[in-house]
Amino acid sequence: MGCGEGFLPHPRVARIRDFFCKGRAMPKRFNNLFPQIASFENLFAAWEAAQRGKRRRPDVAAFERHLEPNLLQLERELLAGRYQPGRYRSFYIREPKRRKISAAPFRDRVVHHALVRVIEPIFEARFSNASYACRRKKGTHRAADQAQILLRRHKYLLKADIAQFFPSIDHAILSSLLERHLACKPTLALCQRIMASGDGILANEYTLRLFPGDDLLAALRPRGLPIGNLTSQFWANVYLNPIDTLLQRELRLPHVRYCDDMLVFADDKPTLHQALALLHEHTAQLRLTLHPVKTRLYAADEGVEFVGYRLFRDHRRLRRSGVQRFVRRLRRQQRGYRAGHLAAASIQASLRSWIAHAKHADTYRLRSRLLRTHPFGKDQHR
Repeated sequence: MGCGEGFLPHPRVARIRDFFCKGRAMPKRFNNLFPQIASFENLFAAWEAAQRGKRRRPDVAAFERHLEPNLLQLERELLAGRYQPGRYRSFYIREPKRRKISAAPFRDRVVHHALVRVIEPIFEARFSNASYACRRKKGTHRAADQAQILLRRHKYLLKADIAQFFPSIDHAILSSLLERHLACKPTLALCQRIMASGDGILANEYTLRLFPGDDLLAALRPRGLPIGNLTSQFWANVYLNPIDTLLQRELRLPHVRYCDDMLVFADDKPTLHQALALLHEHTAQLRLTLHPVKTRLYAADEGVEFVGYRLFRDHRRLRRSGVQRFVRRLRRQQRGYRAGHLAAASIQASLRSWIAHAKHADTYRLRSRLLRTHPFGKDQHR
């Protein structure tokens, strides 16, 4: 993150920015953050971020129609401690795998942005450079680039994947991780209120696991963060930061992590077996479990699937399943376009997005073949 990028011109945030830019020692815990979170200025900036690219949606347009009264009402509710999150709207997506997505009401998404705008810089300064999900100047393509660099440098790697990650996130553990650096009680209370609003939403996606010391009450522990919240994406990095610390500072092993998928590199297998044993131990402390099938050791020469690509030392391919999903979508779009249900502009936007992703792999021939064999034209036969 660049110095000053994305920060509000407020004394509290300016103070945090100065710690980043001037190399000063960070205080261990921050207090008195809530007035900044609940301020009209911050809520307005949060609304701008939350509505970006979504202004035509009915709920977003309805909020904007009475923007100032809605923001003032949120400010009053937050400062008085009366703010309560609304009900989620849940639905399933089936690509790349079946997942339950839960959308909060738009006014709650404004609050999520307002909260993250203020507390994210505090944690961002402590996050590992090896973490690439949902962070500025990071993302899937840079994660793939770094993983490929490390593939060239090392003989072996461990791919680790956490089973049922978002449904498994334990609210008590997440709260304790937030309390390490937040001393502001109203801010912590808001975090816990947002967590509690998602309790049980992913209950059907979670398989109960008992950890050492558990009793029957373990089944009642509040857990799970809705997939779709900005806060969930940010808190996922907070939750897994201890794993980055273990690998980087204690084991001193190079690694790349994108949310709950990680690659750990070494020049011998015993080192990675030791790392795997410690990962089992430390994920259990977070009440998480490594996926028994997706977690395994590889020789670097084999290549590895990561963030949508099949990575090798000297080249990169798209995952076969990803190409198959694109072809199915392309055929659906062809049918919709010929029937007059889909506009050319929406199809072009979809194609541009996929091509931008595919260009980060060695796919020139693949792209040419797919676009040549799937032309769009209303006069063509189905």
